[in-house]
Amino acid sequence: MVVPQGREVAVAARLDNISIVVPVLNEASSLEGFLRPLYESCAKDCEILVVDGGSEDNSVQIAEKYSHKVITSPAGRARQMNAGAEYATGSILLFLHADTVLPEDFQNLIISEMQKKNKSWGRFDVSLSGKQFMFRVIENLMNFRSSVTGIATGDQAIFVRKSLFESVGGFSDMPLMEDIELCKKLKQKESPLCLKQRVLTSSRRWEEYGIWRTIILMWQLRLAYFLGKDPVLLKRKYQ
Repeated sequence: MVVPQGREVAVAARLDNISIVVPVLNEASSLEGFLRPLYESCAKDCEILVVDGGSEDNSVQIAEKYSHKVITSPAGRARQMNAGAEYATGSILLFLHADTVLPEDFQNLIISEMQKKNKSWGRFDVSLSGKQFMFRVIENLMNFRSSVTGIATGDQAIFVRKSLFESVGGFSDMPLMEDIELCKKLKQKESPLCLKQRVLTSSRRWEEYGIWRTIILMWQLRLAYFLGKDPVLLKRKYQ
């Protein structure tokens, strides 16, 4: 019997499921507003793992209500995301910051495009939440740079097959630039899938610190990193 092409894709799609790994630390004030809609949007083939780095507020209690699993880990985004990946049951890992909103139907989008393009990792384009025109310029430059270099940041919701993630050793244990380091390792295997659909991430840091000051700081940090500066020192400057 010949199976219609559309049906074949639907059957194949069910072979994959997604584990969303969310590192948190003292984010109770905004965590429910972030987790609740994400939890409600997840289909049965999706799980949310919140990895707490030792919060002193009620982040864990909120996460227990709006996730499928809560994990405790030593603080540090790389360590927390590695811990979440270890417990994940999905064939695809999606690393998501707690101030970033995924596009609608993200699950089918990721799975279908990975299968169609025969890709094992990728990221989304990004939009910043701020209304100022300068944020439109910044986000478009971020997306262009990422598509040219094949390097994504954590704000772009990096997704990767768990088997590939494990084969490159996961995130390097470093306090900053762990996302860039992971992309460098993944690029050695294959180029990323660059999805044009956009995640929405908070521009709060830009607004509080100043747009131009933040731009200058981020470029200084990236340049210093590529020149071999210690990520521990870069983390202090970032904070």
